[in-house]
Amino acid sequence: MAAEIGQPAPSFNLPNVDREMFDSESLKGKKSLVVFIPFPFTGICDGEACAIRDNIAQLEAVDANVVVITVHARPTNEEWVKKEGFSFPVLSDFWPHGEVATAYGCFNDKLGAAMRATYVLDEDGIVRDIIATDSLGDPRTFADYPAALAAIG
Repeated sequence: MAAEIGQPAPSFNLPNVDREMFDSESLKGKKSLVVFIPFPFTGICDGEACAIRDNIAQLEAVDANVVVITVHARPTNEEWVKKEGFSFPVLSDFWPHGEVATAYGCFNDKLGAAMRATYVLDEDGIVRDIIATDSLGDPRTFADYPAALAAIG
């Protein structure tokens, strides 16, 4: 069942770029953004993740967690993080391929990648908003993130 507004977000336990497991339970206690990125090292995906990097202070000001998930292998994510200087966790949903993206309802079987979808969670891990685009060619807008977090209260 896909993630739905008003329902608990699917749980996950995925490796970060340092080979450490990141458990979604660690997000609880703070508002959170779970950001699915289709393809690291591509213009729109890089732009979206760099907008988070460049504006992280706005998210930290409202005491929010940010975690980015790709369906790419951990070494790919590691190089991406090094190149772009991300300070937030970037997790690999590589194997089983796209299992977490599928649980959230944003895995595209034909492309073998996650679609552009961000799940805004409250402190209890309940999905309060979903910020997504219908096309891989359309980026999400960073300004939607602080607005969605503020709407939680």
